Amino acid sequence: MKEILLNLSKKQKIVLSIVVLLILGLLIIYIFENLYETDSADQIILNNEINETKANEENIGIIKSKEKVVVHVIGEVNNPGVVILEEGSRIIDAINSAGGKTEEADLSKINLAYIIEDGIQIYVPRINENLNNVEVISADAGEGVVSNSTISENNNVKVNINTANKEKLETLPGIGESTAQKIIEYREQNGKFKTIEDIQNVSGIGTVKYNSLKDKITV
Repeated sequence: MKEILLNLSKKQKIVLSIVVLLILGLLIIYIFENLYETDSADQIILNNEINETKANEENIGIIKSKEKVVVHVIGEVNNPGVVILEEGSRIIDAINSAGGKTEEADLSKINLAYIIEDGIQIYVPRINENLNNVEVISADAGEGVVSNSTISENNNVKVNINTANKEKLETLPGIGESTAQKIIEYREQNGKFKTIEDIQNVSGIGTVKYNSLKDKITV
């Protein structure tokens, strides 16, 4: 081999060197391509696993979202009646499910972002309507119909501090117009009361006043 190389001309040696370099270059390219294909295959497997995980999570989410609430929408909506919604829906969803508001509806009187509960009634008022004697959200069974669970030992119906209007709140001992308004403003700003004890967070309701209220209120 050594003798063959010695016998080659300078030009032939240059050509041979170029050929060797080309072969080495092609070999290097081939190796890198195989490595890239391996990495790509691994990435595809990883992407498939990620997509599979996401799909499982979405399926779990769908299962969780199957819980339903039933509410009664009345007043200024196009199709008053009972609607079925997913748990966690807002008042605006209930109104939309009842055909949307009418031209006479005044939605400014309602907290449209309020999370609705199963079994409530939602009243959509008219423009310029006096709401002093009207509850926008009611959990009562209806006029003349009282649930046993809302009756105290002395047969007085408990007031739901999450849904009662100003007038009903004023029927509670020690709750005047100003304090009733503060209760409504508190729940609009902070959401519904989780326990009856939370009413003490309202300005003007201390321990003494709470003790006179606790047997007459519910959430």
